[in-house]
Amino acid sequence: MEKNNVKEVLRKIDSGNYTPEEERIAKRWLFQLNNEKKLDFTEKQLNEASAKMWAVVKKDLAPAGYQGSIKLWPGIAVAAMVLVFLGAGLLYFNYQTHNYSAIAQNDIEPGKPGGTLTLADGKKIRLADMLNGKLVEQGGVTIRKAADGQLVYELKGSGTGSHQINTISTANAETYQVRLPDGTAVWLNAASSLSYAPALTEDGIRTVKLSGEAYFEVAKDKIHPFVVKTAGQEIQVLGTHFNVNAYANEPALVTTLLEGSVKVAAGSVKKLLKPGEQAVNTDGQIKVSEAIIDKALDWKNDEFYVNHINFKTAMRKIARWYNVEVIYNSSVPDDIEIGGWVSRNEKLSSVLHSMEAAGIVHFTIDGRKIYVSK
Repeated sequence: MEKNNVKEVLRKIDSGNYTPEEERIAKRWLFQLNNEKKLDFTEKQLNEASAKMWAVVKKDLAPAGYQGSIKLWPGIAVAAMVLVFLGAGLLYFNYQTHNYSAIAQNDIEPGKPGGTLTLADGKKIRLADMLNGKLVEQGGVTIRKAADGQLVYELKGSGTGSHQINTISTANAETYQVRLPDGTAVWLNAASSLSYAPALTEDGIRTVKLSGEAYFEVAKDKIHPFVVKTAGQEIQVLGTHFNVNAYANEPALVTTLLEGSVKVAAGSVKKLLKPGEQAVNTDGQIKVSEAIIDKALDWKNDEFYVNHINFKTAMRKIARWYNVEVIYNSSVPDDIEIGGWVSRNEKLSSVLHSMEAAGIVHFTIDGRKIYVSK
């Protein structure tokens, strides 16, 4: 397929009747627009144009009499908006094959659900290897693996053994979900760990310790605050939804609030967040600003949000999810950006090929090493 009517591809994606090849074409077109600066809109401009865009796109893309909602994934939603902004009737995308076959022959599967539960006595349980049902009971708490694969803690009575600690951890290329005894749901991203007492509550406070990244939906309990401790930061909530990025190899700790309220503290510095805000903690200095929710929750939504973010930051996300090492040629600067959205469910070759289509960098895969050059 050498030349493609992108508008027709968008129509197919909206209807749900599209091929993997057509999805890749649309995503690469989006990357191309981003890097040709035709998608150089601020987040505020995108939000302001949203209502108008949906009305026009629905009328333009939907067949006559169609009353359903537009079901575009985020990147294509923006691409459809570009169609409106540019006033295009027919836009065509020149499909470049680049070196896709060279990348694909060394392909790597995306990450998948998996993790390790380490009990207080040091026993390790590989969760992916366990059958559904009861795994262990300790201190009045039953731990089981649910039918949907998540780890579930059930408190029997008051629970004891609060000084014991359990840790659930994910390696690179793993993600896992756990439901704590109070009903709080936690999603762990790759290369992350969460430690807590089996009964969760200690001295009237629900306390967990996080390394890496996690999304929390905290069960409401006005009597028992919920505290998330990370290296250099503490977050206190009563009941709320928020994301914490606390990877050791990232330059800052980022807390993003979706609903409720949280207090972020680093030493004597304290900040209160409102929904839609994020706190960026750099060496104990906390800056609060408006959050880009899609960017903060891309991993939980099975996406890589790489729209106008630092290229090497994007590659660290990819490295964790595919369990690879990224090696840069000296020709690759630290300050380049790339644009677009890529699914985390695709094989590594497809992700890299989409990014390579922007014409900014070139990738070579050798085993579990990705070599990047200009």
